[in-house]
Amino acid sequence: QVHIVESGGGTVQPGGSLRLSCTATGSVFTIDRMAWYRQRPGERRVHVADITSGGIKYYSDSAKGRFTISADIAKSTVTLEMRDLKSDDTAVYYCNVESSRTTVLDSYEYDYWGQGTQVTVSS
Repeated sequence: QVHIVESGGGTVQPGGSLRLSCTATGSVFTIDRMAWYRQRPGERRVHVADITSGGIKYYSDSAKGRFTISADIAKSTVTLEMRDLKSDDTAVYYCNVESSRTTVLDSYEYDYWGQGTQVTVSS
């Protein structure tokens, strides 16, 4: 069984910084990609940033220049450094892990989500 555990959320003033961390435990198999998404109240969940097992990073337009994603794939951990936070960044942030497993007969893909961690930017 796989568990995705996020930490680091909280309340910060505009312009402040937060660091989110996520660790996957259990039989994750081969991690292909780790990502952060966020969901504001009443809105759909959207992509924030992701990093592939090869170290390629992608950022949403709102995250570019302010957020930095990093990962230790071997340790199944991913971190999101957020700076210059704005009220629009207020949301529940979710960690997402995509992994795969290949056997002689077939290949399998897995998609795991954490429970989410609240980030509130408010004065």
